Amino acid sequence: QVQLVESGGGPVQAGGSLRLSCAASGSISTIYAMDWYRQAPGKQRELVAWITRGGSATYAYSVKGRFTISRDNARNMVYLQMNSLRPEDTAVYYCATAYLGERYWGQGTQVTVSS
Repeated sequence: QVQLVESGGGPVQAGGSLRLSCAASGSISTIYAMDWYRQAPGKQRELVAWITRGGSATYAYSVKGRFTISRDNARNMVYLQMNSLRPEDTAVYYCATAYLGERYWGQGTQVTVSS
């Protein structure tokens, strides 16, 4: 079983930056992919970025060039560096992964970007 706890959200002005962190219980070194999702009010949850065990990252088109996902397998941490934030980035951000056939989600952290 994997437990995920996000932190680092909060209010920020447009153009600003935030760094989200996701702490995983247990070792993530054997987990293939770690993901960041987000869900804005009234919208479906969307995949923002994901990173493989080896560090290969993929991004949604809307955040490419502005967000950077990283992981520290030794510390069981996953990060999402968010730069040049826009009001449309406002959402609850979730850390997620799949492990042994089960899907795991964190509780989410709110990011609010004001114009």
